[in-house]
Amino acid sequence: MTDDALILRRDDGPVRTLTLNRPAALNSFTGAMQRQLLAELDAAAGDSQVRCLVLTGAGRGFCAGQDLNDPELSEGVGVVVERHYLPLAQTIRQFPVPVLAMVNGVAAGAGANLALGCDMAVAARSASFIQAFSKIALVPDCGGTWLLPRLVGRARAIGLALTGDKLGAEEAERMGLIWRCVDDAALAGEVQALAQRLAAMPARALALTRQALDAATTMDWATALQREAELQGELGAAHDFQEGVQAFLNKRAPRFTDR
Repeated sequence: MTDDALILRRDDGPVRTLTLNRPAALNSFTGAMQRQLLAELDAAAGDSQVRCLVLTGAGRGFCAGQDLNDPELSEGVGVVVERHYLPLAQTIRQFPVPVLAMVNGVAAGAGANLALGCDMAVAARSASFIQAFSKIALVPDCGGTWLLPRLVGRARAIGLALTGDKLGAEEAERMGLIWRCVDDAALAGEVQALAQRLAAMPARALALTRQALDAATTMDWATALQREAELQGELGAAHDFQEGVQAFLNKRAPRFTDR
């Protein structure tokens, strides 16, 4: 892809990295950028060679949220959210392989919730997360109202959303908002190593694990147990389970292919 594309794509074996590419605007979203990102996500979801996806931002920021100069906002904030953020959040949450956020700088507004909606977020020590919505009289979107209380509890979710205060990556890791905070110089290497590790694992089982954990938050104990049994029945009849068992018995590395 050309360097002037709004979304850059790079493949490292089974790992695909999509980079938001408006660095002069801290990768803030426009309608055009959202459409390109959704198209790239659809392409990656349909590519059987992709077994892990990484989202990151070009330059010194991950994503500063919505570009308030975007002409599409003239149609109404709700229209933009329904048109772009709703399908983006749903696509990532239903992705057929693990999705990692490599947070290299500020992640604000919808940019913060884009990162938090990924399966695992790894942030540079200098990165920060800002629920900036209250500063412009809005509520968290891109899944923020669902994600925040589940990640850090109601009290912290309310505090982050109402104040809009900047939260450093170290504190975000400490309170369980993100998976890990690492030194800036180590970020790319740490994320790539994690992505390659996940790419070698059973993608279908990982995707269903995400689905089961999310669904269980609204289930009672008995329903969750029943859902586990259903998923084990599905996965137990698939190739990757048989491959995993044979690899274990033969003391060799498994070669998972289901997706």
